[in-house]
Amino acid sequence: MVGFLGFVLLVVYGLGAWKFWAGFHQTHYSQSRALLTFGWPVMIFNASYRQNFRRALKG
Repeated sequence: MVGFLGFVLLVVYGLGAWKFWAGFHQTHYSQSRALLTFGWPVMIFNASYRQNFRRALKG
């Protein structure tokens, strides 16, 4: 069960990172693409980042 849950979390993390990376041009950010992409689970608690994250997912 733990293995399956870990796999699901890894897939969700990967999909979120991929969507943010693909829609990065829709955000107000101009640098640190890799850091902002791979750190999204931690940074999602920041309101400004959340707004830009949503913007990237729509892109």
